[in-house]
Amino acid sequence: MSKRKSSNSGLTPDKRSRLSQPEPEEEEELGFFSSGDGKNSSQSVTGEVGIIESISLKNFMCHSLLGPFEFGPNVNFVVGNNGSGKSAVLTALIVALGGKAHTTNRGSSLKGFVKEGESSADVSITLKNRGRDAYKPEVFGKSIIVDLRISSEGLRTYKLRSKTGHLVSSKKEELISILDHFNIQVDNPVSILTQEMSKHFLHSKGEGDKYKFFMKATQLDQMKEDYSYIMKTKTMTQNTVEKHRETLQELKRKYHEKEERYKNLASLDEMQQKLDLLKNQMAWALVAELEQGVKPMRERITAEEKSTVKYDQKVEEWEGKVQEANRISQQLQDQLEGVTERMQQLQPRCAELKSRAQERNRDLKAAEAGLHRKKTNLRDLQKDKDQLNKRIQELKQSISQANSADTQARVEKMNHIQAELEDLSFQDSTLAQQIDQFKQACAAAKERLSRMSRDKQNLLHAMASKQRDLAAMEKSRNNQICRFGEQMPGLLRAIDEADRQGQFKRKPVGPLGFCIRLRDSELGLAVESCLKSLMLAFCCDNHADERELQRIMSHCFQHGRRPQIIVSTFTNTLYNVSSRAANHPQYPTVLQALDIENPVVANCLIDMRGIETILLIKNSAEARRVMQGGHPPRNCREAFTCEGDQVYNNRYYSCDQNRAQYLTKDVEEEIRHLQSALHSQRAQLDRFQQDVQQINEDLKQNQILLCRAYEDQKKAQERCRKLQAELTELQNVEEPQSEDLKPLEEELEELSSRISACQVEFEAARKQTQTHKRECEEAEQLYRQEREAFNSIAEEAEPIKEQMSNSDQEVARSKHHKKHYEDKRKIHVEMIETLKRDLNVKEQELQASIAKASEICPERLDVRRTAKSLDSEISRLRHKINTQQDQQGHRDTIVRQYHEAKENFNNVARQVKGLEAFIRQLSEIMNTRHYVYAEMRMYLSVRCKYYFDSMLSQRGYIGKMTFDHKNETLSISVQPGEGGKAALSDMRSLSGGERSFSTVCFVLSLWAIAEAPFRALDEFDVYMDMVNRRISMDMMLKIAASQRYRQFIFLTPQSMSSLPINNMIRILRLNDPDRSQSTLSFGQRDPE
Repeated sequence: MSKRKSSNSGLTPDKRSRLSQPEPEEEEELGFFSSGDGKNSSQSVTGEVGIIESISLKNFMCHSLLGPFEFGPNVNFVVGNNGSGKSAVLTALIVALGGKAHTTNRGSSLKGFVKEGESSADVSITLKNRGRDAYKPEVFGKSIIVDLRISSEGLRTYKLRSKTGHLVSSKKEELISILDHFNIQVDNPVSILTQEMSKHFLHSKGEGDKYKFFMKATQLDQMKEDYSYIMKTKTMTQNTVEKHRETLQELKRKYHEKEERYKNLASLDEMQQKLDLLKNQMAWALVAELEQGVKPMRERITAEEKSTVKYDQKVEEWEGKVQEANRISQQLQDQLEGVTERMQQLQPRCAELKSRAQERNRDLKAAEAGLHRKKTNLRDLQKDKDQLNKRIQELKQSISQANSADTQARVEKMNHIQAELEDLSFQDSTLAQQIDQFKQACAAAKERLSRMSRDKQNLLHAMASKQRDLAAMEKSRNNQICRFGEQMPGLLRAIDEADRQGQFKRKPVGPLGFCIRLRDSELGLAVESCLKSLMLAFCCDNHADERELQRIMSHCFQHGRRPQIIVSTFTNTLYNVSSRAANHPQYPTVLQALDIENPVVANCLIDMRGIETILLIKNSAEARRVMQGGHPPRNCREAFTCEGDQVYNNRYYSCDQNRAQYLTKDVEEEIRHLQSALHSQRAQLDRFQQDVQQINEDLKQNQILLCRAYEDQKKAQERCRKLQAELTELQNVEEPQSEDLKPLEEELEELSSRISACQVEFEAARKQTQTHKRECEEAEQLYRQEREAFNSIAEEAEPIKEQMSNSDQEVARSKHHKKHYEDKRKIHVEMIETLKRDLNVKEQELQASIAKASEICPERLDVRRTAKSLDSEISRLRHKINTQQDQQGHRDTIVRQYHEAKENFNNVARQVKGLEAFIRQLSEIMNTRHYVYAEMRMYLSVRCKYYFDSMLSQRGYIGKMTFDHKNETLSISVQPGEGGKAALSDMRSLSGGERSFSTVCFVLSLWAIAEAPFRALDEFDVYMDMVNRRISMDMMLKIAASQRYRQFIFLTPQSMSSLPINNMIRILRLNDPDRSQSTLSFGQRDPE
């Protein structure tokens, strides 16, 4: 195939026509073409350029006259027995369209195609030339006629005519342009597959031959040859450049020699003038060097004076910080005074409540004393009653001797029991009151203990957390990862070890908080409040890595909560969030506020938290205005303040954290803060323990007293029941009464009434005592509440005192920094004064040098060279003047040699530069071309495999194509029949019909990946049985039906009578040759 470049159009004509038309739907069997008259189908798209409309042969091979053959636009069958001229038509097509003789496999030279006894052979081919891709339609019209004449000596002449027969050109270059424009490749087996080429392919045993067939069919071999030729040309060019470089060095040396001799021709006067000019330049060069020395000194003084402003700013800054610290200290002092004032305000109230409680206590004691007196009076009356009863008993004994000793004893016993019952009743009521008091005291103590126990546990947990944070913060002085937990360093070491052992496909990333950096340190708490648990989270690329990380975490975090694991495929590029990210001219998003090197971390936070939609606004009032002002920023869901508060468009949440834990930069300040907090918590714990100890002692004492009261009450009640039963029994015994006893009994009744009255008074006194006791307890309760309020205010003073201590330290630190910068400013000012003195000395030297230079050359010269170079040139020029004065050469010869050497050097230098640029550009182009070539070869191989498998499957075959581009081999294996019942075998082991069918499948797969306006296939069904022939025919008709913009020419000795009648199918039936005739007749089947 001749080396031709493609036309200017990016697509070949058949490509463009195909892209502009729809693909017909696939149908079953021979249903690709309608069996009717085809009027509707005649409107379908056909090829517009490059297809063959007709061909005629004269004295070609063994035929005097064949044709003209009128080909249809789509499917054409040329049928006839051997010798009828089928192969002659195909050979003429190849030769007439520029193919070489050996391509046809019918002869080694063109003169072999001239019929024996004739002087020349003629072939005429008409190509279609219509549509927008037509070739020079204004010249050729709708058809291009290619006339070829081959002389008996093997000379080939072309005549290219228009549709009207007008001669347009006789140059083969014009034919080549037409073929390139139509993408016609006659030596490509995909376009024209001759019988010999098909047989060669069928009987080919080498995988390399198949690979060459594939490369030739796809024109990849032509590309490869072109690239090899270009690389050889590049190598030759590089060798030429190397030779030119060597020549260039020699020419350069000669050029400099001639140039030196040419320059030496200057007159002595010119050299003397140049010497004087150099002296003048030397004088002013010294001045310029002094000025250059003075200039950086001035610039430095200017820069240092500007730096003085920075020192002033630093001093003012720390002065402001001193004032701010003093202001804060004064505020704390005012707060402390306010707390003290509140304590002083509460002091009189406390004293008043204390006095009231004491007064109520005195009233209670007085009431208890009155109750005791009533009780004593009641006891005395009871004793009188007892004595009176005793006298009555004695009288009864003396009056009536008939009364037995048992009766007297019974009366005495009844009196005694009655007195004891009254004592027990009083004791029971007293014990009941005591039990109620002890119960209330115990319940109050237990409730307070429970509350204090909870507070203590919370305090202990807080202290333990602070202790862990302090230990982690102290360790983070050397290792920042420690602030993420004491288990985190061990976890990261275990992850590194597992990664070294290859247990991870992609090493997990985390903790995420360790992988981010703040651009503004004031936003640490805001970012932590936003990310929360994500600060400790890890990210895995896949679920297998997640399971391995879970296993490692189970060893490192045996107790407590494990960090979160997020599974997301790792990517090396950050998400494009420009369309959904929040954008505010003043406030950054969380994504913008963070410096994240790893895109995996940034993408994970975008997925899990949406950090591109969250704004960070330092001031809470400003955050409320931006978010809740009625028009929040676009795409913004929420915002965070520097205090960690979360702001939505309709609600606001305060942060329960007051300092950043992970993103703080000042480690020492954080350690001091944690130590101070721990100190305060320890003091609070000590107070808790003292209060708990005191409450426990009071509770224990009350419980002992309560148990005793319960026991005493139980004993008294048991005793009372026994006595009551005994009294009832004794009262049931009747006694005789004597009239002499009536006065005493009346006195006894009077005494009993007095006892009853006294009991009523006692009960009233007891109730009054209870009332006074309740009032006393209420007064004491109010006093305790006021005292607790007083103590709470006193506790408020403690953190203020601590803050005052810290503020005093801040004042001292600020004053120290202020003094430090004042000292540095003082040293800086002194240094500027020293520089100014040095500058003054240099300026005096400069003025002296200017005066001296003005004496030598009054006019100031602009000198760009150094004094040292001028001095060396002056010395060289003086030596040259002395030498020139002694020796002079011939001027004309020196000038001519100088210009010749200069011209030769410049010409070779331009050539070398141009060749080097060409080689660089060619290398870049070829690198791209080789890459595209490999990609194209891969895509064509994959498409060829796909279409080959698809074609074989229609026969129930299974095949495999294996491309080895490195070794340039193509192996094809085919399995006929049911899949899975036999192994794949090479095509050489197939029968003739199966091999021909496989060949057709391979050719059709190449058709699918190669472009050409027409395709010709000679005796495609050779060696095929009826089944394979039918399936192959169906496949080719199916391809033709789906590609109606292409032309198909099939040559076969078989009868095509079974084909349907359709205007898209044309059958040219050649009659058997008559050896006695000089002209072969042919029959044509055309429904039109």
